[in-house]
Amino acid sequence: MRSALLLMLPLALSACADVDRPAPAAGEAYGTLEPFASESIYFVLTDRFVNGDPDNDHRDQGGEHPTFDVPLAPCDGVTGNVGYLGGDFRGLLDNAGYIRGLGFTAVWLTPIIDNPDQAFTGGDEITCTGFGTDRGKTGYHGYWGVNFYRLDEHLPSADLDFAGLTSGLREGGLKTILDVVGNHGSPAFTMPVRQPQFGQIFDARGELVADHGNLPPEQLDPANNPLHRFYNTSRDLVQLSDFDADNPEVMDYLVGAYLHWIGQGVDALRIDTIRHQPLSFWKTFSDRIRAEHPGMYMFGEAFDDVAVNIAPFTLPENGGISVLDFPMKTAMVEVFGSGQAGFERLGEALYLENGPYANPYDLATFYDNHDMPRIDASDAGFIDAHNWLFTARGIPVLYYGSETGFMRGQLEHGGNRSYFGQERIDAAPQSPIFAPLQRIATLRRDTPALQRGLQVNLLLEGDTAAFYRIYQHAGEAQTALVLLNKGDAARNIVVDALVQPGEWRDAFDGSGVRIGERIEIEVPAHGVRVLLRDAAVDAPELQAELARLMQGARGE
Repeated sequence: MRSALLLMLPLALSACADVDRPAPAAGEAYGTLEPFASESIYFVLTDRFVNGDPDNDHRDQGGEHPTFDVPLAPCDGVTGNVGYLGGDFRGLLDNAGYIRGLGFTAVWLTPIIDNPDQAFTGGDEITCTGFGTDRGKTGYHGYWGVNFYRLDEHLPSADLDFAGLTSGLREGGLKTILDVVGNHGSPAFTMPVRQPQFGQIFDARGELVADHGNLPPEQLDPANNPLHRFYNTSRDLVQLSDFDADNPEVMDYLVGAYLHWIGQGVDALRIDTIRHQPLSFWKTFSDRIRAEHPGMYMFGEAFDDVAVNIAPFTLPENGGISVLDFPMKTAMVEVFGSGQAGFERLGEALYLENGPYANPYDLATFYDNHDMPRIDASDAGFIDAHNWLFTARGIPVLYYGSETGFMRGQLEHGGNRSYFGQERIDAAPQSPIFAPLQRIATLRRDTPALQRGLQVNLLLEGDTAAFYRIYQHAGEAQTALVLLNKGDAARNIVVDALVQPGEWRDAFDGSGVRIGERIEIEVPAHGVRVLLRDAAVDAPELQAELARLMQGARGE
């Protein structure tokens, strides 16, 4: 019978607490006290979001190697583009209300720094499935920095600089997450004829401080050529100019540049290619940033779905930088994409107890982004994915357009980074994905237990899931009971263990729900029920379990 199965399931419960905070007091229960855990993040590839100011398009830039609107040959009938398409600060700010209205509280935008003014002529020819094939590509994405102190000219408007953007977003209820690069500059070699800016770095005054000279890394001579000192003499990522982590000039340059932008209203940092610099580099970097901005939340991209490989970045001795949760991303694609694995697969990726992370609750959770195929899910699959993403542990991140299933299943050169635009935004509420996302994202935004609560799994099996999120701290107490059904028919979810009896309320409509000695609640097809109880846990069995978990968090 179902109740017997429940008792046989292992409980994946958290024994983690914030490593830089005081030990929890008796009776307290929480997953994290990280302030940024209350946020949910909408990720925009700025150039691909909305063109709010055509005057900054620079459509004639690049000469014989133009940078605006560079279409590719179709991939499975979808035409990608590797040129700039006009998205800018104005287009983002004009739609701050749209993003906030969806339920989000923060915007992660791609790097804002100056990129080359031509399309790259080196590298490998772009293919539909190729990753890192860059011939003919431009720096529309922002990750090919040449002057880290200067805005890319395609982004600001005459009346809107970066400080104006962050201020406007804040007025609209949104925090700003700046994407930063500490591993590389622009592509630097293999050009048939050397191109200006590629492989070069300029300082705040516009003076040249580094130059790869279109030479392969092994031909650089940093001992005798000062302009080679920024770079390593061995290859790393494709043709990118690879920064020397051991050169203090590199650290000074990057920290100085990013402090400059942070001072204009940045609330958190996303760090690109974090695994391509040593842990000691990030420890120094994070210490210097936080010396000026204490407690700043940072999360890095370590492109690896093995938890033990990415967890070291999260440890305090290595800088205490959270990471994008690639193991959970892989599991979510399997569960909510075309494979339709069961909820038990997600349990494997939670790492709630005795896992390798400093704190799994501080991870940035997602199911796709600009560097991989968009999830190949049905409308119902997107709805189910969002119901999990905004109720389970972690800080949810959504890639622009996912609220409509935009370009689902597409790779980078086949539409993953296609232009979204104002017309699609205006039409987005008509998508069947939109309203359920708005509903669950708004609930998380308004519910402390879903932001910071300890996750106690009751059932992760097949198409159904049940778990608590429990938050008891500093006199505040709230428990959320989350029930998920990704099946095509309504289901009764029954739980016999760790039941908290009493009066609960439906989080969506406010109606009262009485729970007795067992939980037995119907959940609609591809639906979510969330019940809330604004009181401390008093069920003895559940109290004992919370005490055990929090004792583990104290190291007792």
